[in-house]
Amino acid sequence: MESRLKVLGHPVHPMLVMFPFGLLVTAVFFDVVDTLGGSAVFGEIAYWNITVGLVMGLLAAIAGTFDLLAIPAGTRAKRVALTHAAANLAVILLFAAVWAVRFNAESRAAGGALIAIEVVALAILGVSGWLGGELVDRLGVGVDPEAGLDASSSLRPPATTTRIGEMR
Repeated sequence: MESRLKVLGHPVHPMLVMFPFGLLVTAVFFDVVDTLGGSAVFGEIAYWNITVGLVMGLLAAIAGTFDLLAIPAGTRAKRVALTHAAANLAVILLFAAVWAVRFNAESRAAGGALIAIEVVALAILGVSGWLGGELVDRLGVGVDPEAGLDASSSLRPPATTTRIGEMR
C-alpha cells in the first residue's frame, strides 16, 4: 500500500518520526545525567528536547494519520497501525505531562518520578517503533507499488506505456 502523503516521492511519516524518537531518547539521557550530578544545563537541554520532540511527534502523527486512514478495515495492518498510533499517543501524553510539570517549575530538572515516567514512555516508544517497522517491512504499508531492487528514481515520473497504434 503506497503512502498517501509524500515529498519528492518519499513518504513523509518515516521522515518525521526520527526527530521525536531521537529527541525524546536524548532528553531522558540528559535527565539521567542531570540527576546523577551533572550540570544543571543537562536538565534544561532535556526540557527543550522534550518540547521540540512533542512538536515533531505531533507533526509525525498528522502525517501518519494519512496512511492510517488509507489502510483497509479488517486487515492485520489496520490492527497493528491502530496499536502503533495508540502507543504513540500514550508516549506523547506521558511526555506532555512531564513537560507541563517542568514548565511551571523553578528548575527544569526532572528528578526521579519524572524520569520514571520518561522511561515508561520510552519503553512504549520502543514497542511502537517495532510496530512501525512491522507495518512497513512485513505488511508493506507506505511502500511504493513500483518498489524493487532495480526500481527507477522517485524523482522521475513513472514510465508511460504506448499502445500499438498510439503516438507519444
